Amino acid sequence: MANFKLTISDIKGKSLSKELKDSDANPLLGLQLGNETDASIVGLTGKLKLTGGSDKSGVPMRNDVHGAARKKVLLSRGVGLQDAESGQRKRKLMRGNSISEEIYQVNCKFDGELPVEAPVEEATEEKTEDKKE
Repeated sequence: MANFKLTISDIKGKSLSKELKDSDANPLLGLQLGNETDASIVGLTGKLKLTGGSDKSGVPMRNDVHGAARKKVLLSRGVGLQDAESGQRKRKLMRGNSISEEIYQVNCKFDGELPVEAPVEEATEEKTEDKKE
């Protein structure tokens, strides 16, 4: 009964968001950051590389923290640490690198180009203008 919000980015910098629920989300459970999976779970052909994510309360995943649990980690730079001066270290709460049911958002990188979808707003505006005439 896992629900994930997948943010998929392509090589051109374009991104889209898909929501996976229940049985569609099961192939992602247990994967670690850096692993690749088939993109057919979101209706694309190719591979998805898992790059990051966060849990339901916004705690980011970090590649060098093993497991799926939350841990307080001493950081000097990298993911989860915004403004550290030279030589400064901070202890921050991080989520491990394995995807579990507590994860809410998963960031992925797609190995090709994402298909272009027509904006919904423009299509509805054209229909309303046609009806007025």
